[in-house]
Amino acid sequence: MNPLLETWQTPYSLPPFERIEARHFAPAFETAIKQALAEIDAITGQTEPPTFVNTIEALEKQGAQLDRVNAVFQNLTSSHTSDALQAIERDINPRLAAYSSSIDLNAKLFARVEALHNQRATLSLNPEQLRLVERYHRRFSLAGAKLAEPQKKRLAAINEELASLTTKFSQNVLNDTKQFVLKLDTAEDRVGLPEGMREVTLQRSSIEPFLMLSPRRDLREKAFRAWSLRGDNDNEYDNKALIRQILTLRIEKAKLLGYTNFAGYFLDDNMAKTPDAAMALMMKVWKPAIETARREADLLAEAMRKDGITGPLEPWDWRYYSEKVRLAQFDLNEEQIKPFFTLERMIEAAFHCATRLFGIQFTERKDLPRYEPDVRAWEVKNSSGKTIGIFYGDYFAKPNKNSGAWMSAFREQQLFGGEVLPVVINNLNFNKPAAGQPCLLSFDDAKTLFHEFGHGLHGLLSKVYYPFFSGTSVARDFVELPSQLFEYWCSEKSILSRFARHHQTNEPIPEALIARIEKAKNFNQGFAMVEFLSSGIIDMKWHLLNDVSAIDVREQEQSWLKELGMPREIIMRHRSPHFTHIFTNDYAAGYYSYLWAQVLDADAWEAFQQAGNPFDPATAKRLHDNIYSAGGSKDPMELYRAFRGREPDPQALMRKLGFTR
Repeated sequence: MNPLLETWQTPYSLPPFERIEARHFAPAFETAIKQALAEIDAITGQTEPPTFVNTIEALEKQGAQLDRVNAVFQNLTSSHTSDALQAIERDINPRLAAYSSSIDLNAKLFARVEALHNQRATLSLNPEQLRLVERYHRRFSLAGAKLAEPQKKRLAAINEELASLTTKFSQNVLNDTKQFVLKLDTAEDRVGLPEGMREVTLQRSSIEPFLMLSPRRDLREKAFRAWSLRGDNDNEYDNKALIRQILTLRIEKAKLLGYTNFAGYFLDDNMAKTPDAAMALMMKVWKPAIETARREADLLAEAMRKDGITGPLEPWDWRYYSEKVRLAQFDLNEEQIKPFFTLERMIEAAFHCATRLFGIQFTERKDLPRYEPDVRAWEVKNSSGKTIGIFYGDYFAKPNKNSGAWMSAFREQQLFGGEVLPVVINNLNFNKPAAGQPCLLSFDDAKTLFHEFGHGLHGLLSKVYYPFFSGTSVARDFVELPSQLFEYWCSEKSILSRFARHHQTNEPIPEALIARIEKAKNFNQGFAMVEFLSSGIIDMKWHLLNDVSAIDVREQEQSWLKELGMPREIIMRHRSPHFTHIFTNDYAAGYYSYLWAQVLDADAWEAFQQAGNPFDPATAKRLHDNIYSAGGSKDPMELYRAFRGREPDPQALMRKLGFTR
């Protein structure tokens, strides 16, 4: 028996991880794809005219087994991969793209959807059903359902090739990241570093603390250069040629679908609507960010000269001297903060905030299936004691795990056909401590944990009828609102006083230290915003192009940055050859969305400030009902207006960033 195809006899029908092996996936995909296609044939082969039930609801049921198999597979290939899984991934992702195209471009199926769309006003549908018809029609239209057959055939081939290329891009980044390890063999190598740090890898959670703390400028440069050149080393894992291939296919796809460029295609179904609107927001923030970063650079250069270094400030110097200046200006550095921020306490803090806001409770369940011993699982209940979902946490960096932090799901919530409980997972990449030692976090680490937990809550609190709208199935530039908003509670004084406790003495964080953290909250904000915005702007520029055949990826990236006036002391947060957000995941022409959502989250947080209580019950209820539980069941701006009573105030972002004077 193949465990992936069985009815899972586990608590809450969770995947039986201990029984699942790599060899099970290929036959499971084979069976599940055949079944899913047969279900499409059953819909299109009907002699009855299309109805909401026999077409739209039938589509909502279709492919359930394949979704289940694929959810397990995609989570394991990102969190716990292996050579065997990577080989399957290279084979199956193009096949899954071909399967999707066979549905999206199915003329008979689209004819049924379009017939219902044309008569939707006469079908007596409730608002969620009406939106479902409209969204299916929109999905099929954007996917090419209206194209002539030759164009459909070409589009399907493009989708399949893109799936293959983006899979290779992702695997290259992972493999190139694993190539570099900086051994800290001598006491001199380890000066200024936490006890136990014996090597540096290119995982962000490893290299950033090293760049921040090591006085060894030569070692900082060596590690930084390796970090910045992931995917750009002219070796077997180099991604520059892949970028050209991916962009060429995306350009062709956009033009087939009637758009001038890929950015126009992507933005058409998001809140920003046009590349011009997204770029205008980024450029509005770019100017004050650059000005702030230049002032910051002057301060760091001055600190560097005090150390006797007369040359220019370099990118590998920024984090080290930023820590020095922060200590001088605010009597604050990460080594003062970290002892009070343990992973365990920050998990408790995030849960506590969710309980205060939304009335939910978390109970750890060590008996639930897990794919790796370090993974943790919690049962989530509402205020009535009813189980509403399962939450997994995979918190530590591993060589076989993608870098970064993300939320995903093994199963999404729905009420259609009976209640289905969500199974949500947060992945982070903290350094695993030695046995018996606590995992100490930086303040940024703690905010990242809250950020991903905000995404997790978006999945766990979802209360929609149809799976199409479940949880995070919303516009790309809206999906970051629940996550970025939840970060604010990490900085709340009452939360810090209760949960930020010294890992040795259990003493609460001193109020004076909280005050210094608050005072320094916008310190280095220019650097952070320039680092982020440069990535968002370059993403948009790549996807506004119409031809990349003659482009040198490295030279073009540098040319654009020069035009922008990018400070030489800062590099993009994600250089193009390892920018998996846009060349692997769903953020192509969409990295701006983090900034777009910052407008929303800054304005949303002001609602709690105006209420005079970060846990104000009435504001929290509106937040729950209209943001965290509503999924994609309504237009995102309609949902935001229902929460806030008006559209967001763009100036809230500038106030948050400290860019107003």
